[in-house]
Amino acid sequence: MVAARDPETMRIVYQRVLNKLVCRKCGALNPPGAKKCRRCKSKNLRPKRAMIGMKKG
Repeated sequence: MVAARDPETMRIVYQRVLNKLVCRKCGALNPPGAKKCRRCKSKNLRPKRAMIGMKKG
């Protein structure tokens, strides 16, 4: 099993999961280079938040 803090694993996680833009109007996920939302065509985009730490439970 790969360690959760392995640098290579964290790089893959960032590229696949966290490197996205989220529309503030409709909540759709967009590619990192997007200028406007793919769903509602709004230009109000923000980067996806990166949660720090592990899930509880």
